[in-house]
Amino acid sequence: MKVLILAAGYATRLYPLTLMQPKPLLPVAGKPMIDYVLDNLAPIPGIDRVYLVTNAKFAGHFQRWADQYVSTKARLNFTIVNDGSTDDSNKLGAIGDLNLVLEREQLDDDLIVVAGDNLFNQSLEQFGTFCRSQNQVVLGVYDVGNLDQARKYGVVEVDPAGQIVSFVEKPTHPASTQIGIALYYYPRHTLGLIREYLAAGNNPDQPGRLIQWLYPKVPVRTWSVPGLWYDIGSKETLEEANRIYAKR
Repeated sequence: MKVLILAAGYATRLYPLTLMQPKPLLPVAGKPMIDYVLDNLAPIPGIDRVYLVTNAKFAGHFQRWADQYVSTKARLNFTIVNDGSTDDSNKLGAIGDLNLVLEREQLDDDLIVVAGDNLFNQSLEQFGTFCRSQNQVVLGVYDVGNLDQARKYGVVEVDPAGQIVSFVEKPTHPASTQIGIALYYYPRHTLGLIREYLAAGNNPDQPGRLIQWLYPKVPVRTWSVPGLWYDIGSKETLEEANRIYAKR
C-alpha cells in the first residue's frame, strides 16, 4: 500500500505566514501540522512508501522535513514529487497532482490519498483495516455537529450500509452535518478512473470533485474519522487549533 500526501497549494489566505513556509509545515501546538497526518497514518500496516506532491517553491522544505521525520520518528520511505508549479497561476490542482504522481511514479498499488493540512488526533490504523476489507473507494467522513459548519464543505448522505448516495459541495441547505474530508482510499483497480476523470475535461482541483463524479459510477464507502479533526483554511482556524491541541 502507498500513501500520497497532497501538499502543492500556496495557501494564499494565510499570507504572510505561508509566503516562505508551506501550510502543512506551519506548527500547531509545537509540531508541524503534517506530523499529525503521518503520526496517525504510520500505524497502518503494509505502507511501503509515502509520496508527497508539492510545488517548485517548497520541494526543498518538504525534503528537509521528510529527512528529519525519518531520522526522529517512523522509518518510512519518502518520495518528494515536485509538480513544477511556481504559483496559483500555473498549479495543476489536487486531482492533477494526484494523476501526475500516478503517471510519473508508475503507481500500481492500493493508495491512500490525504491532504497535508488535515489535523487528526487519533490513530487511523482502523481506516487502513476497513479499506482493505472493502476493496472499494472509501471516503473519510466527519460530523461537524451543526448545519452552519456543514455549508462550508461537501455534505454526504449514505445508505444503511455506509455507501454514498449523495455528495453536495457547499450546499445552501445541508441534508446532514456529515462532511467528506480529504482522506481517500483508492484500491489499485480504481486508479484508471482518476485518469478517466481528467481525460473527460473535469475540474483538476478540489479532490472532493472526484468523489462527486465517482459515486454514481462505482460504490464509494465511508469511514468515520474518530476524535478531533480540523481543516486549517484561515488564520482564525489555525489559532483555534493551536489553542485546542495545546490543551490536549
